[in-house]
Amino acid sequence: MVRGPEFLTDLLQITKAVTASTVAWWVAVNVLDSPVPFLAPWTALLTVHATVYRSLARGAQTTVASAIGVGVSFLIGYFLGVNVWTFALALFVGLAGARISWIRDEGVAIATTAIFILGSGFSEQQPLLGNRLVEVCLGVAVGVAVNLLVVPPLRDQQASSYVDSINRRMGRVLTDMADELSSSWDTDRADAWVAETKGMSKELDSAWQTVRFARESATLNPRLRTPRTWQRANAQQGRRVGYHEILERVDEGISHLRHLARTLREATYDGGEWDANFREQWVGVIRDTGRAIADPDAEVEPIEDRLDELATSAGDDDALPGRLWPIYGSLITSVRHIARIVDDVASAREAREASGDAA
Repeated sequence: MVRGPEFLTDLLQITKAVTASTVAWWVAVNVLDSPVPFLAPWTALLTVHATVYRSLARGAQTTVASAIGVGVSFLIGYFLGVNVWTFALALFVGLAGARISWIRDEGVAIATTAIFILGSGFSEQQPLLGNRLVEVCLGVAVGVAVNLLVVPPLRDQQASSYVDSINRRMGRVLTDMADELSSSWDTDRADAWVAETKGMSKELDSAWQTVRFARESATLNPRLRTPRTWQRANAQQGRRVGYHEILERVDEGISHLRHLARTLREATYDGGEWDANFREQWVGVIRDTGRAIADPDAEVEPIEDRLDELATSAGDDDALPGRLWPIYGSLITSVRHIARIVDDVASAREAREASGDAA
C-alpha cells in the first residue's frame, strides 16, 4: 500500500539516510577540506537508524569500531607495509574484532575502515589518520543529529492496521465455516482454516515487532521532552490502553479460533449425523459472529445471548446423541470466547483512541 504507514516510515528512513550522508559529505569537503571524504558520509549512513535510541547506541559502536579500524590500518601499514598479505591480515583482524560482544552490531566497521584506508593509498593517508578519526566522529554526529531533528513515528497506526487485518481474516474464516457447514465439510477445509490461523499468528508477530519498535522510538525522543507533550503523556497515563494488552487479547482470539477449527477437523472423522436444529442455529451464530468481527458496524443480534439460548435448547433436547455433546460444548465455548475477546479488543481500542483525542 503506497500511502500506508509502513511505506511512509520506510520513505522517511530513506530520506533521513540520504540527508545525513549528504550533509556529512558536504561538511567533510567544504569545512574539513578532506581530499578523500568517504568516511564521514559512510559512518553517517551507518548511524541513521529508525529510532534516536538505536542511532545513539549504534553510533557509539560505529565510532569505536571505526577508531579501531584506523588503528589497525596504521599499525599494519606502518610496520608491515601494504601488500596482499598485510591487506588480508588487516581484514582478518578486523573481522575477528567484529565478534567483540559490545560492538557486535557495528563491529564489521573495523574491517571496512581498514579496506578504505589501506585500499586508498596508505602512504598518502598516513599523515591524515587523525583527520580520518575526525571524519568518523563527524559522520556519527550528523547521523544522530538528523534523527534528533526528524523524529520517527511511533507506529501506532501500523499496529492498528495489523489488528484490523487480523480481525478481517478471523471474520472471513468464521463466515467461510458457516458457508461450508451449511451443507457439509471435510478435513481439507478444516486444515485450510487451521493454516489460516497460523498465518494470523505470523501477522501478529509483525504487530508485536511494531509495538516494540514504538517503545524504543519513545526512548530519548526529544518530542517527548516538550511541555505540551509531557502534558499529553500525563493526561494519558493510567487510562490509555497499551497495544501490548490489545495484542495479547488478539493472540487469545486466534488461539480459540484455531481450537475451533481443530474441533471441526476432528468432527469430520465422526461418522454420525449432527442434529439438524443445532447445526442450523450454530451456523447462523458463527456467520453473524464473523460479520461482526470483520465489520464492527454490522448490525447483528447479540452473540452471547444466542449462544446461551442454543446451549439451553440443546440441553433440553433428550434426542441429542450423548457422544456429540463434547463437540457441541466445545463449539459453543470457542465461539463465546472469540466473541468476548473481539468485544474486549474493540472496547480497548476505542478507549485508547478516545484518551488520545481527549489529551
